[in-house]
Amino acid sequence: MTFNNLIIDKSNFIQLITISREAKLNALNRETLKEINLAIIDAIVDENVRGIIITGAGEKAFVAGADISEFSSFNSPEGKELAKEGHQNVFDLIENCPKPIIAAINGFALGGGLELAMACHIRMASANAKMGLPEVTLGLIPGYGGTQRLPNLIGKGKAMEMILSANMITAEEALTNRLVNKVLKDKPELLKAATELMQNIIQKSPNAIKAAISAINAANKPDGFNKEIEEFSNCFGTDDFKEGVNAFLEKRKPKFN
Repeated sequence: MTFNNLIIDKSNFIQLITISREAKLNALNRETLKEINLAIIDAIVDENVRGIIITGAGEKAFVAGADISEFSSFNSPEGKELAKEGHQNVFDLIENCPKPIIAAINGFALGGGLELAMACHIRMASANAKMGLPEVTLGLIPGYGGTQRLPNLIGKGKAMEMILSANMITAEEALTNRLVNKVLKDKPELLKAATELMQNIIQKSPNAIKAAISAINAANKPDGFNKEIEEFSNCFGTDDFKEGVNAFLEKRKPKFN
């Protein structure tokens, strides 16, 4: 599959997706969003991919936001469709992906860029990263899940401060507020750490990873505990469960397919 705005590298069961619009600070235009959708779907169905890492080209930006020029003349119905398509085709697709996704935030993650990172299951950042949701300066609000995911990650008060002030925070502030899991000194160290973490994760049961993602995503929802019970019970009927238990009893490392 050939892309204009993405670079895809598959190695050792990990798919690295690099958003490559460096001259535009990797801003998300419609073509790029469509390509991300196709790349994630490709990774989901590819048996040789067990985990995904998303990063941005260059050293300056992960994704510096949406491409404003594409929607500057939109009316309300067009704005609604823009948000709806983005949610369904990219941001919700990422959040509900059955395979783990790490955002390697290598610089600016603003607006749609931070919303893209927040849709991922885990976030790691380089020391030069800066994050924010500046949409109110455009007379808008975050439209790709920013008002929903940010409070869940950092709490309502801090989310209100970030969204209403439109101020950026540093990588260290993001770490303090639990917006990211870890901060690394530069992009090479960031990708190394993200890859090492993903290699650790994908050695575990693929079925259990999928079930855990589904159950965690249901947290704080009315059916959250029921979803956990459902996913927990389903695991008992899998080959992964049999292999995991046998390996434990035989005091060896499990070998999952």
